Amino acid sequence: MAVPKRKQSKTRRDKRRTHQKATMPTWSLCPHCSETLRPHHICGNCGFYNGKKVVNVKA
Repeated sequence: MAVPKRKQSKTRRDKRRTHQKATMPTWSLCPHCSETLRPHHICGNCGFYNGKKVVNVKA
């Protein structure tokens, strides 16, 4: 069974983890009502997706 010969330092551990970080989700504007929304999602404010009315939204 493979066992490490020496303990890895906190610096080496943290260097390995430098690329594992959370990123902010991207947002775009609805071309119909200018509300912010996630890309490739139906607008919750007006119900449009890709220039077409998809969902009837209650006012």
